[in-house]
Amino acid sequence: MEGASGVAGRTGGIAPAGGRPLIITEDPLLLDDLLRLCAAAGAEAHVHHAVPEQSGAGGIGGVGGIGGVGWESAPLVLVGYDAARRVGGAPRRDGVLLVGRDLDDPGIWQRAVEIGAEEVLRLPEAENRLVDRIADVVEGAGRPALSVGVIGGSGGAGASTLACALALRAARAGRRTVLVDGDPLGGGVDVLLGGEGAEGSRWPDFAASRGRVAARALEESLPELHALRVLSWDRGERVVVPPAATRSVVAAARRRGGVVVVDLPRRIDEAVAEMVAQLDLVLMVVPGELRSVAAAGRVAAGVRPVAHDVRVVVRGRCRDGLDPEAVARLLGAPLAGQVPVEVGLPGRVAEGEPPGARGALARFCDGFWQRALGPDRGVSA
Repeated sequence: MEGASGVAGRTGGIAPAGGRPLIITEDPLLLDDLLRLCAAAGAEAHVHHAVPEQSGAGGIGGVGGIGGVGWESAPLVLVGYDAARRVGGAPRRDGVLLVGRDLDDPGIWQRAVEIGAEEVLRLPEAENRLVDRIADVVEGAGRPALSVGVIGGSGGAGASTLACALALRAARAGRRTVLVDGDPLGGGVDVLLGGEGAEGSRWPDFAASRGRVAARALEESLPELHALRVLSWDRGERVVVPPAATRSVVAAARRRGGVVVVDLPRRIDEAVAEMVAQLDLVLMVVPGELRSVAAAGRVAAGVRPVAHDVRVVVRGRCRDGLDPEAVARLLGAPLAGQVPVEVGLPGRVAEGEPPGARGALARFCDGFWQRALGPDRGVSA
């Protein structure tokens, strides 16, 4: 890492030129801090130690371009408090942050208004926030993924099968898709997809994760099965993944956009709660019989406090005088639909065909995504 004498920060990041923040400061200690935080976010920064007297090729309002990156073209501008007065005449733009250590000056907010800063960040308290903003630039963070959890209302309800089928159909529709196995005792959803031997990262590899996980690196590290990425458990000795690591990994998967499907266990512990809290919707799969509905009531009571939206999927034909609407009414949740039991599905899966490849389950999943995604959520690249 270069100090104040360097011309440009070289942090070892791999961000493309369009994803490099611009730093404007003459404070050597602040510069070192900002370069360190850029490195933590995987970014290579362009550094301006002083505002040039003349406008550069890409510069406006006295803030010249550096290596083709200037005030207007940089995706994020980090202005040191020492430089706030000197950039006060630059045009207003998004993505300007005023950063410093000693921000006790009562005029700090006036300076922020003058340069059009979105935020005033004081170090070291705001370091995590600043790393997040820089990392968003590096990753090109846009619209987060539509995230759907699937949970069984009772044992053997078919939640893992439905989760795999939903992920498969989303991927086959051309959407970037990540399937997350949230149950360390479930045997691994990669087995259902025939990929237990595929190379790539599993949950134990992320047990030591701290802070923000790079979204692109996560996606590229996971096994790719049937055009979707799968984060599953291995078959080794159980490794406990802390709730903070669980939260960071699921958040990284969501930042890449597209679709994230999470196969949830019926027991909601702290780590599972971190997953559920990030989901847009939880589908609870319930066989249409009284005993299963009674069990599902207890599962619903555990998931509701942390879920944004819980809906019921009735699996198979209803018995005991029930119908799908009655099942949903008894559970106090909206009905998301009814999926039939495919008699030949277990045999096809055993022969290597993934759930949802064809048949009634595939049709149910396609219909679900058409309703959930709608025309405004286009196909993710």
